[in-house]
Amino acid sequence: MNRRTILSFLGAPLVLACLPLAGCSDADPAARDESPSQPQALVSAQVVPSATIDSPAEGEKLPVGIVRVSGRFTQAYNLKLSIAGKVIERVHTVTNGEESGTWYYDLDTRKLDGEFQLALEAYGWTPWRTVSVDNPAANVPKVTVASPADGGTVRTRTPIRVDVDARNDIASVVVRINGGPWLTAARVSPGARAYEYSWDPTPLGDAMASIEARAVDARGNLGKSFTTYVRVGNGAVEPVQSPRQDRALWLWEPGAYSIVHNPGARRVLESFAADGKVKTVYFGVDRYTGEDMLEDFRPQVRDFVSWAHGAGLKVYALIASAARPLCLGAFTRYHGAALSEYEKVLNYDLSSNPRERFDGLNVDIEPYVCGIFDTPTQVQWLEVLQRMIQRRDTAGSGHAFGPAIPFWLDGSTVTWKGQTKTLDQHMQDLNDYVAIMSYRDSGEGMLAAGEQEIAYAATIGKPGSVLLGLEASEIASSDGDPWWISYHHVGRTYMENELAKLYAAANPRPGFGGVALEHYDSMVDQPSDWSQNPSYPPYPKDYRAPSALSDRVKATAFDSQSVDLTWGRAYDDTTVNTYNIYRSEDPNFRPCADNLIGATKDLWMSDMGLLPSTRYYYRIAAVDIAGKEGPASPPATAKTTAAEVPLRPMIVDAIELSPGATPGTAAVKVRVVDKVTGAPVVAEVHGHFTKRGGLYLDMPPTDANGWTQGTSEKLTLPSGIVGFTPKRIVAKGYYWAGAYDRVHYAESDLVSTPSPGAKAQTKPIVVTYARKDN
Repeated sequence: MNRRTILSFLGAPLVLACLPLAGCSDADPAARDESPSQPQALVSAQVVPSATIDSPAEGEKLPVGIVRVSGRFTQAYNLKLSIAGKVIERVHTVTNGEESGTWYYDLDTRKLDGEFQLALEAYGWTPWRTVSVDNPAANVPKVTVASPADGGTVRTRTPIRVDVDARNDIASVVVRINGGPWLTAARVSPGARAYEYSWDPTPLGDAMASIEARAVDARGNLGKSFTTYVRVGNGAVEPVQSPRQDRALWLWEPGAYSIVHNPGARRVLESFAADGKVKTVYFGVDRYTGEDMLEDFRPQVRDFVSWAHGAGLKVYALIASAARPLCLGAFTRYHGAALSEYEKVLNYDLSSNPRERFDGLNVDIEPYVCGIFDTPTQVQWLEVLQRMIQRRDTAGSGHAFGPAIPFWLDGSTVTWKGQTKTLDQHMQDLNDYVAIMSYRDSGEGMLAAGEQEIAYAATIGKPGSVLLGLEASEIASSDGDPWWISYHHVGRTYMENELAKLYAAANPRPGFGGVALEHYDSMVDQPSDWSQNPSYPPYPKDYRAPSALSDRVKATAFDSQSVDLTWGRAYDDTTVNTYNIYRSEDPNFRPCADNLIGATKDLWMSDMGLLPSTRYYYRIAAVDIAGKEGPASPPATAKTTAAEVPLRPMIVDAIELSPGATPGTAAVKVRVVDKVTGAPVVAEVHGHFTKRGGLYLDMPPTDANGWTQGTSEKLTLPSGIVGFTPKRIVAKGYYWAGAYDRVHYAESDLVSTPSPGAKAQTKPIVVTYARKDN
């Protein structure tokens, strides 16, 4: 879920910061398109970047082929383009070394047909631009189950009628009932758009049934219907059950797919939950690396859910909106994508026995991330959640339904269905429970963020329906979030002490339902503290190193400074925790600490800060939860492109850490030099403290000797390791060739709060050359 939005509203009242000309009025909602079109930008008060899409124009009809999408940007970085609500792609930028210039992306419209939207993310999102292409070759058939009626009842042999609207000849139409085999439907007459399959429902007995249909045209385009749900005989609708979830654990797709593919990973989850505190897992089932869990791996998911129930865990399916970015799912234009994503969960349940079914659903759709949060947007958000709940009820499912919501919704009032209430109250009226993103690093702060919702839950007769969320990930605050929304910088021991205070204060309140932990991949790595010898959650015995990668490494040059990498997963008797990435200019290199450039839990990485027109070689190896490394992959290679604008490379020459002049703080000094000449460079340095620290620094420009410095926040823990990582370095006429930094990251065991009369001490700096932040 998007953490930037948590800082956008630091106090309880809802505050909107709008870009010029964006417009903050909620007036005349009828005049607005029910899709993101004129965003109110939620941006940091300190940085107001700007970006435009200059081409194509709004409403423009694009040719079939490669079309250049382009525009300008000012004081922005890490630009990405959302295309048709389906993918988000990096764009190319042309600058003089500063974070302003032009950008472009070559869009392949041969894969598109009809109307779609584009938007650029440059800290916030630009206005959503609607364009179109007339391309019959890419037309996706529109498939509808015309009968039996959704929500109806069948008792005897019944024709399933499927209507197909397509621009190309149809090659086949198939239907599926309750996840069974795909069955061929026949055209009702020559040239007709209707197809039928004669279905005998009696073998199902008294049950609920899902009916899905698909059509493939002569060009291979696949169209899918929404699901029709019917009652067979006296099939019973399950009563909705919303049991206490505490503690719940968000387990997103990297970890979820690892569990599905690698059964040994369950042992790690089981060990993590062995203290009995975690009772519920929000299990990510969205698409990941081209795989669709609930379509491609149903037997494995059934096996996991059954195992989890045997281990005393409840499992809630965790979904977003199936749109990219996920915030789009709130808008009417994209409701269909969100509903289809949820129907996959319902259809999985109907195809599984009771022990294998999900206990509930947690949905993460955050429209404010798209830069719009006016009244029409809030209404559309409520409507998509209501439509999801209606699909659950029509399917006869009894599982609990609830969204993740930010804590500041109690500052926004909206009229919906004739009732004027705060948005959080509408959410609580509608849903069985809510998981509030009450991200703070204290129990008192978490409770303060959710106390209004907890009180309201009691008044509407929904005891235990409000969960307070906590964050445990490291916050790289370049997007506006402060370190204090996460427990990462204080460790697990401090976190548990704060949670004990939270439970003591909140348990007497009937609306309080416990806490939700964000998220599993961070929690399993969370130390007790940041001392030299911390403890970690208990891990099961690991007997062997991970396997080799299941698919070769693919390296593709993105531009003159970066290479994109993808690879296949590895397997282990417990779980693969990370993947180590090694790089060299030598094709025969052997992986070692000197050429380790990063580690990630994902199956992709972008290697940044390279030299133009240079060939690089990569090898990747999996590392399990015990730290054992598997065999490195064969080398993959890519050559960066020539630079579009000649810029000189600059690098970090030194990073120094010491106790800060203010007691309880740490100080950092960073030196930037020309890579070729070694001469100092006047540059802007941005970075953040790590481990026991967390403050993001926009440091003063470097001096004549290339040095700049800064001070951390007042550190919560009195001693332990503090690190510093540069994140962005900007200078006119230069680019940051970070791959060649002499120092990528530094850390030191600082005693920042010495005993009275004693001098502050620091152990020698430990320099880590691997760039862990890629």
